[in-house]
Order: sequence, then C-alpha cells, then structure tokens
Amino acid sequence: MPSVSADTPPQDVRFCRSADGTRLAYARHGTGPPLLVASCWLSHLEFDWQSPVWRHFLSDLGRFATVVRYDERGHGLSDWDVSDHGLEARIADLEAVADAAGLDRFALLGMSQGGPVAISYATRHPGRLTRLVLYGTYAVLVNRNPQDEELEQTFQQMIKVGFARKDSTFRRVFTSLMIPNASEEQAGWLDDLQAIATCAENAVRARAARSHIDVSDLLGQVSVPTLVLHARGDRMIDFARGRDLAARIPGARLVTLDSDNHITLADEPAWPVFVDEVAAFLTADRVAARAPDATLRSLTERELDVLRLVGRGHDNQQVAQQLALSVRTVERHLTSIYTKLGVSGRSARAAAVARLLTHG
Repeated sequence: MPSVSADTPPQDVRFCRSADGTRLAYARHGTGPPLLVASCWLSHLEFDWQSPVWRHFLSDLGRFATVVRYDERGHGLSDWDVSDHGLEARIADLEAVADAAGLDRFALLGMSQGGPVAISYATRHPGRLTRLVLYGTYAVLVNRNPQDEELEQTFQQMIKVGFARKDSTFRRVFTSLMIPNASEEQAGWLDDLQAIATCAENAVRARAARSHIDVSDLLGQVSVPTLVLHARGDRMIDFARGRDLAARIPGARLVTLDSDNHITLADEPAWPVFVDEVAAFLTADRVAARAPDATLRSLTERELDVLRLVGRGHDNQQVAQQLALSVRTVERHLTSIYTKLGVSGRSARAAAVARLLTHG
C-alpha cells in the first residue's frame, strides 16, 4: 500500500472546530478567486496529492482558483472519533471551514456525496456564494423502493466486511464502479485511498447516514448561478440524477461528460472539458478578483509585509523576528489591518489573509 510521502504538498493545512467540537482539517492551494470544495468521504488532504486519481483535480483547479478543501468528519486528517455523520452536522462543518478560511464570498463545488451539503448551504447562505458547481452528485441517493434499498444494504454490508481487510478484494468493487476505465495503477491507488481515508466503522456510518438524505425540496430554492456536470455512463451515481438537478434548479446548465467514470481521469477526453467548463464558469469571479481592492491599497508597506508573513503561516513571534519588530508592534499592525479591512472577531486573521490572496 502506498504511504503518505514526507514531501510537502503545495498547500497550507490548518484546523478548525465544527459546531459540535469536531476538529476539521482544511487546506488551501492555488491562485485566483476562492473555490470551496464540499467533497465526499474519499479524500485525504495529503495522500490526494500523490494519487493519479486526484492529483490532476488539485493541480488543474489550482491554476485558476484558490482552492479550499477539507477532509470530512471521520475521514482523512479530520477527527475520526465521531458518531454523527448526518446532513446537519456536515452543513455545520462546511460553515465552520468557510468561516475559518476567512471566505467572504466564494464559489462552491459540491462533488459526489458532497452535493446535498452544497445544495443545502446554497439555500441557507445565498449571499455568501458567487456560484455553485455540482459534479457527479444527486439530491437523493437511494430511492424508496425495495430494489434500491436492498442494493444499498448490500453496499453497506460490503463496506463493513471488506474495508477492514488487508487485501483490497471488496474495496475493488467500489473502485470498479467509480473508475471502470482506470489503469491498474489508478485502480490500485483508489483501493488504497479507501483504506487510508477512514476506518470501516466510519465508512459504514457515513454511508448509512447518506442513504437517508433527500434535498429534492430545496432545488427550487437555489438562487445562485449553477453549473451541473455529470458523466453520461456514471455507474456510481446515475446520469439521471444529475439531469434532475439541472432540470429543477432554476437557470442551471447541464454539461454531459463523455465518460463512464464517476471520477474523471486525467487521461480521458472528458477531463479538459470539465476543466474548461469550470474555468469559464468562474470567469466572472476571476475578473472581480483582479479588480483592485481599495482597502488593501490603504495598508502601509509595513502592514502588507506583516500580512504576507501571516499568510505564509507565521505566528506573531515569527513575524516579529522576520521583520525585526517587537511582538507588540506586530499586534498593533494587525489591529490596524483588521480595522482598515473591516474584519473582526476570531476569524479576522483568516479573513485578512483571504483578502490578500484574492486581491493582493
């Protein structure tokens, strides 16, 4: 099984607390307008950078956006000792990450099982979003009929039995559904990611909670510009579910990807289509981000020096050492910065850094 490399990925990893105290790991990379990713259980903030299944997502999106993503509760670098995987808890997690990252207004990408969370957030906080991207996702995962419910129970039993095993036989079933056209290397990495991302108990609880989610009644309330992308031959989440999203969200546009893979791979023709569509959809955000920020121009050169070092993850003591200042002077500079930028409270530091990354 591949292990997480000691090489540092090109990202900044931080932690925050959700409403119930669960510690969440989130990361930021790339340049451009902010794009927050509500992903699925299949993630690990560090391992993803080495993966031939996810690496192209991170690198290509980071070329035109400041990407903020997080490991879901019970997964990756976030706390694993959790029992609540319900929709409300996951919405609270998304809210916590957006606030901790200092995002004022941003685009939101809901991928796979992160879609219902993104849709819910869009209806609760439309003023925070510039636009919404829904990729390979759904409003309801399991239709209430005997056939679908029996299939879902089979999936959950396979997770319970197979995820704890050292060999990947059971995990390969899910891999084959998600990326049926993968190479052996790609399939092997996804097999391993399932084992690294979480434990069997969390995987079962998370899957069970998702099977009861239905946000269909919220679709008509989505008021932000929305782009829906879905693979025509998706075996994990049927194309009809993506088409239903586009049909029921006012003004949404559907892009059909010519692929059988739930996760679009780098070497298939559908991938540049995905990248071009998302990049074009975020064009208005990029134009706005390039517009000069009058409040940033009001900062002195020394204040900008302080803020840049804070943006690199330095604490006040380190900033003081770098600039040959006292810690008290650094604190005064930060107070002045917060006042000029109109930010306050516990998220002021993150909000100021986010403003610099977006407009600076």
